[in-house]
Amino acid sequence: MSIRVAIFEDNNHLRKSLTTLIESSGKMMVCGAFQDCNTLMQDVRKCNPDVILMDIRMPGTSGIDGLKLIKQTWPDKIVVMQTVFDSDDKIVAAICGGANGYILKNSTPETYLQSVEDAFHGGAPMTPSVAAKVLQLFQQQVKGVVADRNLSERETEVLRELVKGKSYKMIANDLNVSYATVRFHMKNIYEKLHVASMTEAVAKAIQEKLT
Repeated sequence: MSIRVAIFEDNNHLRKSLTTLIESSGKMMVCGAFQDCNTLMQDVRKCNPDVILMDIRMPGTSGIDGLKLIKQTWPDKIVVMQTVFDSDDKIVAAICGGANGYILKNSTPETYLQSVEDAFHGGAPMTPSVAAKVLQLFQQQVKGVVADRNLSERETEVLRELVKGKSYKMIANDLNVSYATVRFHMKNIYEKLHVASMTEAVAKAIQEKLT
């Protein structure tokens, strides 16, 4: 079954390029491509995407505001933010808003497709430079969550790998465990943190100042 992707991007050339790229992947299809978020709720409800690629800066309703609207109505919708900026405030706003990933627009076509696939399968794709900033910004907060919620050593290890932007498959390979084992640990992590995703865990750390 094809992964249904919706694109919200005000740059016409990029929007068309992403549509062509995704449609030619053989694994995905574009169920909607929009130049702004001004009719966001109607658009998402109509095309019912599995993954949403959301530009941060658009005329009218911004991508960050669009992200928040989506998560308020459909908490489980997968939203990957895309931007030319990797500034700290944009990263914080996107993660606190519930973004499932964060990709820079200068990424390769292969990276774009892999990011959509990783997000669909439960990962948290991030461009390397963004992942580095996330580590720098949130290391202490994540440590606070780990200590406060009594995560096991292996759960802590899995969480830290996820914060680096690695997919479940990558974590399984790096830790020399099965994909099913990673999913088992993530289920325990989410239960202990009372969240449903890595981004929620980090956002919770910020909001509760668990340092």
